Amino acid sequence: MKKALLAGAALNLVFAGAAFADITIGVAGPMTGQYASFGEQLRTGAEQAVADINAAGGVNGEMLKLSVGDDACDPKQAVAVANQFASQGVPFVAGHFCSGSSIPASQVYADEQIVQISPASTNPDFTDKRPGDGVFRVCGRDDQQGEVAGKYISDNFPDANVAIINDKTAYGKGLADQTQKFYEEASGKKPALVEAYTAGEKDYTALVTKMKEAGINLLYIGGYHTEAGLMARQMREQGMDTVLMSGDALVAEEYWAITGDAGQGTLMTFSPDPRKNEAAAPVVAELEKAGKTAEGYVLYTYAAIQAWADAVNKAGSTDFDPVVAALNDGDYTTVIGDLSFDDKGDVTLPGYVVYEWKDGKYDYVDGAAQ
Repeated sequence: MKKALLAGAALNLVFAGAAFADITIGVAGPMTGQYASFGEQLRTGAEQAVADINAAGGVNGEMLKLSVGDDACDPKQAVAVANQFASQGVPFVAGHFCSGSSIPASQVYADEQIVQISPASTNPDFTDKRPGDGVFRVCGRDDQQGEVAGKYISDNFPDANVAIINDKTAYGKGLADQTQKFYEEASGKKPALVEAYTAGEKDYTALVTKMKEAGINLLYIGGYHTEAGLMARQMREQGMDTVLMSGDALVAEEYWAITGDAGQGTLMTFSPDPRKNEAAAPVVAELEKAGKTAEGYVLYTYAAIQAWADAVNKAGSTDFDPVVAALNDGDYTTVIGDLSFDDKGDVTLPGYVVYEWKDGKYDYVDGAAQ
């Protein structure tokens, strides 16, 4: 009798454990360092997605837990984070932010059969050369972004002396190269100046002086908001009214915190603002209620987790192969729109539009989108 009672108690513990089982997933990005504002965007989106999914009953009846990885936008640290996630047995990672982190980390995820969906890595190589079929992204690509930027510069600044510079990262150089390619095709002209700069410096006076001497009217930066913000300030300090244009790495309120009024009129490319989607309204409201912002890649991270969770529900499992099959075959309703993935793992969503910074906020330039 005593043995039977003990066996029954053990069985009850097994069932209780099953009832309260949970699934740990990862989010990875620059949680520290000069790009930490973007890491905070990814974390905010992931935390809200996990909270909302759990409130709705979880994934296949199991609750989600979130593990946060800090890669500081450093490739070696990104690989270490990926290996850490693998040791935790996570089936899925939303990340990374920087293409230079996502690309090397993707090899670890492919080897360990962990699904990776990046909310923000735009370098074409991330999917063109993906090491496995579990690598996806819910953002656009730099060849799409560069085409919009290059043609916009050609159409709107036909007589400008154009400088195109980059920070030598996978993201920054890739974006600048694509923009230059499409600018040259559209305008039939070469940029007046093509340069590389070192990210993380505080003084770009020498570069700014060189652009001033070259009579640069439009500066296109392939890089991040911290350096772009400093250059905007330093150009104004030298009396330059040069228009600054860049890509999606300027979708952070921190850009204006760096530039102040010097950021007025800055142009950038980004996908249509997901905050304007009707499906995103409840999430945006919940974030704002908590004193958080839905800017930049917050909703893209939320959508990455939404898509994975829906795929798991369809597959009835978190196992790699059925989830990848579900992601490849399914259409998913998310806060950034209805999406699916092509055979490279790229997302089928509207492309890029041009934004302008005015009075501390960014919005579409006139006529760019409705």
